[in-house]
Amino acid sequence: MGRRFEPVWAHFYAIVRSVDKPNLPNNFHVLFKQGGSKLRILVTGGAGYIGSVAVALLMEKGYQVAVLDDISTGHIESIPEGARFVRGSVLDQDNILNALEGCTAVLHFAGKSLVGESAEKPDLYQDVNVNGSKNLLVQMRSKNVKKLIFSSSAATYGEVDLNPISENSKTSPTNPYGSTKLQVEELISKECAEHGLSAVSLRYFNVAGALKTQNGWLAEKHDPETHLIPNILKSSEENPVRVFGTDWPTYDGTCIRDYVHVIDLVEAHVLALLSLVEPGHKIYNLGSGRGYSVKEVIAASDKATGKSTPYVSEVRRSGDPAILIADIAKVKRELGWAPIRGIQEMVADAYRSTEAFF
Repeated sequence: MGRRFEPVWAHFYAIVRSVDKPNLPNNFHVLFKQGGSKLRILVTGGAGYIGSVAVALLMEKGYQVAVLDDISTGHIESIPEGARFVRGSVLDQDNILNALEGCTAVLHFAGKSLVGESAEKPDLYQDVNVNGSKNLLVQMRSKNVKKLIFSSSAATYGEVDLNPISENSKTSPTNPYGSTKLQVEELISKECAEHGLSAVSLRYFNVAGALKTQNGWLAEKHDPETHLIPNILKSSEENPVRVFGTDWPTYDGTCIRDYVHVIDLVEAHVLALLSLVEPGHKIYNLGSGRGYSVKEVIAASDKATGKSTPYVSEVRRSGDPAILIADIAKVKRELGWAPIRGIQEMVADAYRSTEAFF
């Protein structure tokens, strides 16, 4: 049997009900406990890592869910029974119209998301991420769907001088991926101003962890895998994980990054969805609000697996900042959201999911 969802929601509800939430409706407590059995949410990219976790938790909460995914990087087996599935792309307006049928809101995860690939294929990222989102906004307007949650990224900030990074920090992306995310945010702001859309963009830092369902684990399954935690977990003496720099100006010499559990992340999407009442566009950071060094992540892996992680120290990579940490004060203050799972649970869940796969 998989992890029951009710305790996940109940635990989180116990936290947020005691916090002031100026941007949530007055009947938030009823909506959060009862879910949205009469509401259908379109989840674009719902067969991917984060999208599939969102689908599972929304359905457990009582929402009806439609999924639009072309399965180019997602996994059809990740879509649960009971979700309405439209196999198609955000580049195809007919696919979008089909998927939007009967929906009242959209969680938009679909898009290309590899920084390195974006540098090699900028036109692909411009087409899928920006033009696909344009298509979605146009068809939402034609269907009078007025609520949108957008999966954005901390890559919109680019190189920063101050940590933690707030939503007021300068946005100057250093790669096409981050640039396309920022362009979509700008499109959303325009749609809100001109056509009355109510939207929230959530700028993710590093997402990790996994969710166990009755049908198995929903976890990272990227090819190629570029994220630190999955690469640490699959490291071996023959193929050790590479640590780029052990002489950074940090407490243990390795880079520090902000990680957030995928379950916590999705719970923020639900709160953001409930906050959509008036037209306008809000932007929030999603992270832990603290950083974990590469060596701390390796230590968490050692504890989870009971084995020492093979790694090799290499020179610093050009352009890598020493520290990147999210300022999450705004989302705490306005939505009452705060992550409750630390790095050990993120790594342990990721490890358990890999053990189940192999």
